[in-house]
Amino acid sequence: MDLATACDVFRAEAQALTTATSQLTAQDAARPTRCRPWTVHELLAHVRIVIAWLPGMLAAPEPPTADVSAIAYYRSDQRFAPATNATRIDLARTHAAAHPTVAALVADLDVTWRRADTLCRNQPSHRRVTTRHQDAMLLSDFLLTRVVEIAVHGLDIADAVGRDPWLTPPAAKAVGRLLLGADRSRVGQDLGWDGATLIRKMTGRAALTSAESTHVEQHGIHRPALG
Repeated sequence: MDLATACDVFRAEAQALTTATSQLTAQDAARPTRCRPWTVHELLAHVRIVIAWLPGMLAAPEPPTADVSAIAYYRSDQRFAPATNATRIDLARTHAAAHPTVAALVADLDVTWRRADTLCRNQPSHRRVTTRHQDAMLLSDFLLTRVVEIAVHGLDIADAVGRDPWLTPPAAKAVGRLLLGADRSRVGQDLGWDGATLIRKMTGRAALTSAESTHVEQHGIHRPALG
């Protein structure tokens, strides 16, 4: 995916998230999510944080090469170690506490993603960045990982509050291709999955049936390490 397309997908999905979550009540925000121990409010704060890494990355020196792809970014290593997870949980809780109302948090999220969007659109097409995990990546690939975060956790929030998902078609397509691999993109269609079902199934948020598991394995597809 080129940078311009990644920016467009990111913008559409971020806008959908902020529009949907601006309608949440205080009771909605306090509901537990499948991303334990976070509440809806805390999970939304986490999404804001993972987007907010972008300005600092763009201000830092550009690495000479990019050697980590979007799917390789989700490999299972120290980024999912207990200490890293504990830090991730605490960061979200701290940010949520600093924005105690849904309205305040969504307003902050809106400002954050719009700033990131503007900065990314002003970068050259092959801009490279270094992540906080010290991965050297194309900005377009890292931005795709932010789409994954927004889309997947958007489903987590929608499920937690009992609402229909607001997943946008461009994000569903982009995340689906990432999870399945571009050359296996028809697997979801073969199984009759819509975009939300594909993401839930391939991120462990919904169980695979025996037939689905066999079909996925026959195509050499493995679930990535996702939170």
